[in-house]
Amino acid sequence: MTVGVLGGLGPEATLDFFARILDRTPATRDQDHLHLIIDNNPQVPNRNEAVAGSGPSPVPVLVEMAQRLERAGADFLVMPCNAAHAFVDAIREAISIPFLSIIEETRNGVMQRFPKIQCVGVLASTGCVDSELYQKSFADVSVDVVVPVDRDREAFMGLLYRIKSGDKSREVRRSMQSIARQLIDRGAEAIVAGCTEVPLVLDGIDIPCPLVNSTDVLVERTVAAARRGEWQD
Repeated sequence: MTVGVLGGLGPEATLDFFARILDRTPATRDQDHLHLIIDNNPQVPNRNEAVAGSGPSPVPVLVEMAQRLERAGADFLVMPCNAAHAFVDAIREAISIPFLSIIEETRNGVMQRFPKIQCVGVLASTGCVDSELYQKSFADVSVDVVVPVDRDREAFMGLLYRIKSGDKSREVRRSMQSIARQLIDRGAEAIVAGCTEVPLVLDGIDIPCPLVNSTDVLVERTVAAARRGEWQD
């Protein structure tokens, strides 16, 4: 099967997604790897500003990308950006192929690993948080969600844009750990890396509770779906 990837949101997160796809695909030769078509388009308008009402909607560009990938032969689509899923309904309405949601798959992954969990902490951008993507998804399974607030919310966004600019310094890593620990102090039993830039500076050994990486969840689900040919006629 052919996987279509709406990428460039941001470019390094897309590169990280592709690298993890390669790493997680059982392959002994080139031909064993997945066929991916990646539309790496960094010109998609800022998702956080769009949700806040201070910037243009990314919907026209996202829809154009999705339709272009479908015309190119993609059997299903993925988008390694959490905040952009605030606009997923418009994407799904514009295409006739399946779209795997990083939000839905991450929620399902958490519940499979921790079926008795009661509270999850989500490290996510303002667009993702204000759209309540994870809050609504986990509410469906009666799990509470805590997110960065006040100074931590502002600090997280500052870190996000530093990471996007290429800064993955020790200072950035320590600051991200600190925000995650604040969520743990507020009752989080596991932390979701709900922004695809977070895994570039944070991994499971950095915090004293399980870390669920939304990029990894989407990678695993993408590889499994493509190898099984879930949507082939």
